[in-house]
Amino acid sequence: MAAEATAAGRPGPGRNPGPATRRRGAELEAALLDAAWSELAAVGYGAFTMDGVAARAKTSRAVLYRRWPNRPELALAAMRQHTKLAPTEIPDTGTLREDVLALLRHISARGGEVAAVFSFLLGDYFNETGVPPAVLRERALAGQPTVMQAILDRAAARGEIDPDRISPRLAALPIDLVRHDLIMNRSPVPDPDLIEIVDDLFLPLLGAGPRCHAHEQHGNGQ
Repeated sequence: MAAEATAAGRPGPGRNPGPATRRRGAELEAALLDAAWSELAAVGYGAFTMDGVAARAKTSRAVLYRRWPNRPELALAAMRQHTKLAPTEIPDTGTLREDVLALLRHISARGGEVAAVFSFLLGDYFNETGVPPAVLRERALAGQPTVMQAILDRAAARGEIDPDRISPRLAALPIDLVRHDLIMNRSPVPDPDLIEIVDDLFLPLLGAGPRCHAHEQHGNGQ
């Protein structure tokens, strides 16, 4: 039996999709969500339509509506799928400072496109659905592990920090600051800024020495 629809294989934003390939089931759904993400990145949420996604995916609107009842649900599913395509591994450098810096550098390097699309969504998505940005982010990241919390738990187990000082707001601080810069500037955060976030803001609030790593390297002898 022929597949229920055809979908293009991962066209980039702004480009016409390549030759169609027959897909079904999970493979078809992944291709549809990839086409939806590419459409979001290319035109923004204001111009995002089921027709546009169907054309990019080389399928019909009926195939989309079978899975997602409207464009807000499709946009949310596309964001969730995109953030899962390259899951962030938990850094394990041996120190809290270097673990956090590695995580922030990874987010900065790959987060520009996600932040740009998210910034397009903020106003239009809220006006259409009433869903505030914080809730949209929670839904987009639903079920994904909290990498920062894992880093902090490991640092506490090593004795670097007091686990009683870790609050959800404090744990979210470094990533929130990086995300803010990504959305506002739509470009990677400069490394000196990442170091400042870690050394001058995050580690002191945790009660860890902001320059402890550098001090360890230089040693105590003069």
